[in-house]
Amino acid sequence: MADAAIVTGGGDRRLPSLTGLRFIAAFAVFGFHVSVADLFTEDGGVPGVLDVVFRQGATGVSFFFILSGFVLCWSARPGDTMRRFWRRRAAKVYPNHLATALFALAVVVVAGTAVSAGSVVANLLLLQAWVPVESVYYGLNTPSWSLSVEAFFYLCFPLILRVVDRLPRPWLWPLTGAVLAAVCLMPAVALGLPEDLRYWFIYVSPPVRMLEFVVGILLARIVRDGLWIRLTVVPAALLAVAAYFGSGFLPLGFAYVAGTVIPLALLIPAVAVSDLRGTSTFLRRRTMIWLGEVSFAFYLVHQLAIRLVERALGAQTWSHPAGMLVAFAMLALSLVGAWALYQIVEKPAMRWFSGSRTRPVQTPAPSTITP
Repeated sequence: MADAAIVTGGGDRRLPSLTGLRFIAAFAVFGFHVSVADLFTEDGGVPGVLDVVFRQGATGVSFFFILSGFVLCWSARPGDTMRRFWRRRAAKVYPNHLATALFALAVVVVAGTAVSAGSVVANLLLLQAWVPVESVYYGLNTPSWSLSVEAFFYLCFPLILRVVDRLPRPWLWPLTGAVLAAVCLMPAVALGLPEDLRYWFIYVSPPVRMLEFVVGILLARIVRDGLWIRLTVVPAALLAVAAYFGSGFLPLGFAYVAGTVIPLALLIPAVAVSDLRGTSTFLRRRTMIWLGEVSFAFYLVHQLAIRLVERALGAQTWSHPAGMLVAFAMLALSLVGAWALYQIVEKPAMRWFSGSRTRPVQTPAPSTITP
């Protein structure tokens, strides 16, 4: 049953819990990259626990794609223009990307690692996700492949928003279900491709990942129009956690995205509605908000931090206690690097290039970004 009270009630119109939740998703990706770094000398014990906990950590990217569509639709400004929207997105994303890409390139040069000029250019231009070659889309700073996908989202967002804003209310849930079904069918579609292209198609290809972004936009419209079902945070979170762990047992292609997309799609609006009602959650605490604010920088620097610690300590494996200390060193360096990138690059870039200081996310009036 829909709940219109969230629109007319007196709850907080900002969505701080979604900010806190962003860090949990970023930390899952960090944990995944640590778990595959082969830090430990033995199987079982700590390595086994890390594998169980973070085996599906890469699904955090799916959370980011859905969240991106949700937040952009939620915060769309009446009378905004495409040019202003694209300028704000570029100010948010590109300076951090450029800083980390150049740092990664410097590390590659110092280490004497081979990298092609084409890969460097594609990465700097955020075009790497369009090239179905692992050394390109995962080249330089590995996590930045998702920014290449997001750049495609941003390019298309004004048109998608215009269409979604004009959809009749009765169409919203059926269309959301249809797009989610399409996401779940992509691994089956990929079976018709050469084997070496299947992973790229399912997990990296911008048009395929666009489906999750569209789901986020549709869900924001559903919440905005008071059509959200009576699903609260706790059951939505339990469903997401169960899917996170359970998806690891699915056939490989379905484990990447399809196994978790529906629970994640339900979790984001459930948390947003909780904020609108003014419900207190640990995600709204100051520490979680701060971690959420630096989560984008954390996401971009964490792989570099892992590599730097590995290089500083030498390519070796460790006993369980020593390996955990190494992992904590990677986390600490990632957090320090994220704070520095956020303070030195991200915040100034948002002020200098977006034309205004970042504002709290507000409940928008129905709006279309105009040419």
